[in-house]
Amino acid sequence: MHPYVLALKKLFEANANPAQAGPMKRYMRDQFEYLGIKGPHFEILMKGFVKANGLPSIDQLDTIVRELWLLPQREFQYIGTSLISKLENKVGPEFITTIEYLLITKSWWDTVDMLASHTVWTQFKRFPDVRKKYLKKWRKSDNFWLRRTTLLFQLGYKKETDFDLLCELIHENLGSDEFFINKAIGWALRQYARTNPALVKKFVKATKELNPLSQREALKNI
Repeated sequence: MHPYVLALKKLFEANANPAQAGPMKRYMRDQFEYLGIKGPHFEILMKGFVKANGLPSIDQLDTIVRELWLLPQREFQYIGTSLISKLENKVGPEFITTIEYLLITKSWWDTVDMLASHTVWTQFKRFPDVRKKYLKKWRKSDNFWLRRTTLLFQLGYKKETDFDLLCELIHENLGSDEFFINKAIGWALRQYARTNPALVKKFVKATKELNPLSQREALKNI
């Protein structure tokens, strides 16, 4: 085990709270085990650890986050996404292969959405060639978490949102019975409605095949 990961493992296991682990596991539909470290305490531990140990070097980040992903408790995957978020403006275009691995491994909305709306967002902005290649690949994938990522990566783009692209992606996913796809469609539309509510309302009205869940989410704040 990488020394950086080993130090993190020791610290977080020493701060485990079994009384909170059960409810946290149930909240996530029993998908993962938990140490029972909630958000505020998690952030305190991360801040203190980084202050004492620094951030990993870029050339070690892939190894470290993959090792964190192999550990059973979900907090270790949260540590991985936290480290990536602190370094996402420094990693190179090749890091997209690491991101893809994390998106399709131990996939659930908590890690996928964090990566999609932050790390993928940043990678696609910084590296147009990466965006072109992986958007083409992911939008047609049988893995719905990758398709969800294509729907969500523009969440923070605001006026820079490529709405035509978003509409294309939505149309490609119409008829899906996957909750996480239909929820993502509604979320993406609702977010863009903060910038252009009239255009979103027009799109929803014109798209009769839109899932009722997507419709409700899209129009929630209009």
